[in-house]
Amino acid sequence: MQNKFIGPGVYCTTTLTTADIEYIMPAQLILASASPRRSELLTQIGIRHLIVPVDIDETPLAEETPAAYVTRVAAEKSAVCQAILNQDLPILSADTSVVCDGHILGKPENIQQAIAMLSRLSGRSHQVYSAVSLRGDLHGQALSISQVSFRELSLEEIIAYWQTGEPCDKAGAYAIQGLGGIFIKTITGSFSGVMGLPLYETAHLLAQQDIKIIA
Repeated sequence: MQNKFIGPGVYCTTTLTTADIEYIMPAQLILASASPRRSELLTQIGIRHLIVPVDIDETPLAEETPAAYVTRVAAEKSAVCQAILNQDLPILSADTSVVCDGHILGKPENIQQAIAMLSRLSGRSHQVYSAVSLRGDLHGQALSISQVSFRELSLEEIIAYWQTGEPCDKAGAYAIQGLGGIFIKTITGSFSGVMGLPLYETAHLLAQQDIKIIA
């Protein structure tokens, strides 16, 4: 069997597993988020990362605009993670909010809240704000704003959707990458931003820290 080159002085004659690759090629950054969607998006663009979630108070401040809110929360997440770990890897965090009529829609805690949120979004357009914060040699921030239009939803559909379990931990009570995608007529902006991590803006911040996606 032909040897496969892995790195300077390192060869392998077997197929590499994910664990092998992670051992040979260490993480490029820390993701300060428990969101599997953000981790999946980083993996999609080939960024090796460790996951270190942080817990902060995400209550909006009085008179705080949606843009200011998501930008502040994303920055606070990366700052808290950096203070806790005290290490050299860059730290990436993000925050995403669904906004309708200027009001931030959080994650539904029960079926009543989910019905209220999805009924509000039904047959209308709303905005999704996604902020990214990357702390390394410097602190970079970016904001993505997308416009999403829903078709009309029936109460029966909303209840059935809630029963799938998908809306429970999602801002605005839906997931564009899941079953919630069937509710969306149009989107103007960033699909990945609506998922939780706008890749265009993230790639720009990574480049500022000399983390290259495509060499």
